[in-house]
Amino acid sequence: MIREITIDMVISDGMSITERAMKRVFDFTVSLIGLILLSPAFLVAYIMLKRQHDGPVLFRQERIGYHGQPFYILKFRTMRMDSESEGVPQLACKSDNRLTPVGKFLREHHLDELPQLWNVLVGDMSFVGPRPERKYFIDKIMAVNPDYEYIYLMRPGLTSMATIYNGYTDTMEKMLIRLQMDLEYLKKRSFWMDVKIIFTTVCYIVYGKKF
Repeated sequence: MIREITIDMVISDGMSITERAMKRVFDFTVSLIGLILLSPAFLVAYIMLKRQHDGPVLFRQERIGYHGQPFYILKFRTMRMDSESEGVPQLACKSDNRLTPVGKFLREHHLDELPQLWNVLVGDMSFVGPRPERKYFIDKIMAVNPDYEYIYLMRPGLTSMATIYNGYTDTMEKMLIRLQMDLEYLKKRSFWMDVKIIFTTVCYIVYGKKF
């Protein structure tokens, strides 16, 4: 059972109530516009994946989000159907041999994340926030650092400072570094900080920088 956390316990939220309301309005508006404007990219990705003839186009996986509630994250499927055939969750890495040829292309250009605009629209996620994790890995992180519970004060995000600068979290060490960066974001975050993170992320994608 997840312990209830309040903002004033130890780590305070740097974002005011007004800014959090602005953030949600921004998320809803921009994700709706993005779903409409990027519909051609959705269509192209759909056609590419269907031509592989090796399984469903969309990938749904349970993650733990805002207030510790589970939700299903959406992505374009990038891995083989037998990627976790032994039933044990595995972390993804940059040169993952489980990627399909189309999946590798989509992931390198971050196009596999496009369906998460729907997660943002309905309020499961935000544009900026800690990346949502599976409970299996959360339990492992919390065994080392129980401060992970503070992450539940924020909606998980499509991007963050940790996503940009910490890269793939393919080891426990990187997971713990990501946690510290996400906790620092919680303490210092503001609406304008979010805007800067989004701008940086877009620039990295446009100029082909890998992260």
